[in-house]
Amino acid sequence: MSSKTLQGKTALVTGSSRNLGAEIALELARRGAQVIITCNKSSDEAKSLQQQLKLENDSENFIIQGDFSSIKEAENLVANALARVGQIDILINNLGPFSMKPFSELSSEEFEYYWNANVGSAFACSKTVAPTMKTQGWGRIVNVSAGSAYIRNHSIYTLAKSALITLTESLAMELGPEVTVNAIAPGQIFESAEEMNTFDPLFNERAIAATPLGRFPTRREVANIAIGFCEQSFDIVTGVTIPIDGGWRLRSS
Repeated sequence: MSSKTLQGKTALVTGSSRNLGAEIALELARRGAQVIITCNKSSDEAKSLQQQLKLENDSENFIIQGDFSSIKEAENLVANALARVGQIDILINNLGPFSMKPFSELSSEEFEYYWNANVGSAFACSKTVAPTMKTQGWGRIVNVSAGSAYIRNHSIYTLAKSALITLTESLAMELGPEVTVNAIAPGQIFESAEEMNTFDPLFNERAIAATPLGRFPTRREVANIAIGFCEQSFDIVTGVTIPIDGGWRLRSS
């Protein structure tokens, strides 16, 4: 999309140094937004993305590095970013590490990590940016849930992504009318399909066969829908989660 529909807006995308987060950051930049990239250990990838963003907009796109799986650190990092730019108009809570380890094998430390990275981070970042969004009279928060929220065999990941949908609805109630809060729930994404082979070598074949549209969504397709919530045409929409899975969740078996 060449139209600079988000010119003058500043967006922060958690977990944006690579994969879906990086694609969302690129799409925001293509639409004119200044982008704050976040990373923890992937600093080289974040710097590479920052260079790509420079080709898409004329804004100062910068990186904040730290552990967003820590609620307190996430609050501090976002507060520092907010102090630097003055306002954050768009927050995309994309961070969300995956796990399929059964609850019976999950340590308390692992439970805390996956919960905080997926849910705690979204809570901390949203809480930090919301007051300024409310004061300025406009803000958009988009949470990245997952298709795993609709099934029951992905352990802590299912629990966390389901909770993120509830958090989305609750924040939409609290932060309106100035701020809309919505979510997307991508199923398996095309570019990362190979990674599923390490969990289940036959998953991709079964999933595509059970998907009405017969394919996985691409990262750019998912990014476009996420950012669509920030466009004027979605101004009346809040508290909604859009599954992006080609109809996979409708499977009969």
